[in-house]
Amino acid sequence: MPLLKWAGGKRQLRSELVRRLPNHWGTYYEPFIGGGALLVELANTGRLTKGVIGDKNPELVSLYRVVKNDPYALIRALSDDKFKNDEESFRHLKAEFNTLIGTRKSPVNRAALLLYLNKHSYNGLWRVNSRGHYNVPFGKYPRLSLPSAQDILIFSRMLRNVTLVHADFERILRTVKEGDFVYLDPPYHPLSKTARFTDYTTGGFPFEDQKRLARVFGRLSDRGVLLMLSNSCTPEIRALYDGYTIHTVPAKRFINCKGERRGGAVEVIVTNY
Repeated sequence: MPLLKWAGGKRQLRSELVRRLPNHWGTYYEPFIGGGALLVELANTGRLTKGVIGDKNPELVSLYRVVKNDPYALIRALSDDKFKNDEESFRHLKAEFNTLIGTRKSPVNRAALLLYLNKHSYNGLWRVNSRGHYNVPFGKYPRLSLPSAQDILIFSRMLRNVTLVHADFERILRTVKEGDFVYLDPPYHPLSKTARFTDYTTGGFPFEDQKRLARVFGRLSDRGVLLMLSNSCTPEIRALYDGYTIHTVPAKRFINCKGERRGGAVEVIVTNY
């Protein structure tokens, strides 16, 4: 089970992705790791033998490194009674996190704080302001929710044969070889000018990055790499991947602040096989 509740996570799209997996591959690559729902699925079904995962978000990669290399320290850190499900505690812990974010200080404490904030902030969003500070409000959930020691240890074992990289997707994919499998789950292209909910870094992921990703997709495809990509179903995205297999799939959106506006949407899964 993923440790994070990541906005745009693929738990609810997982069955559609699994149906479209290639039959065989070498190393699995996922350069926009987020909550890692597909990674977990592959591990649970015995299809993850070797992997390379990463993200441009330094705190996310740092968290996974702590889970992989120092899970018991993380378990101890999460047992601190400072982690409470009330708005005042949330505000203090967010302020503590923001004194550490973007540094290499106290990686275990940063990882514990990120897990707490992720589980108790509004809709599992990751959003930073222009100063790089996490600024998502308290989510007002009914109970304290943190991953169990067993969850962390299982995830840690899963990462034993997985290389973690903090970098832009293009750099993470430099070592991909023919026959490897790459799953691309970038920040989705917005359905409208006002539909931006997450900034993984202060620079966001503008449409120029979507076009750069499509160029990388094409180059890797020409080299015999197996590729699958998910994104929003917009004319712009469909045009970028014209010539490849584009599957349209239903998906439920959970991010809108008004409950009645959450609901049915259509996404695309693009494959080159």
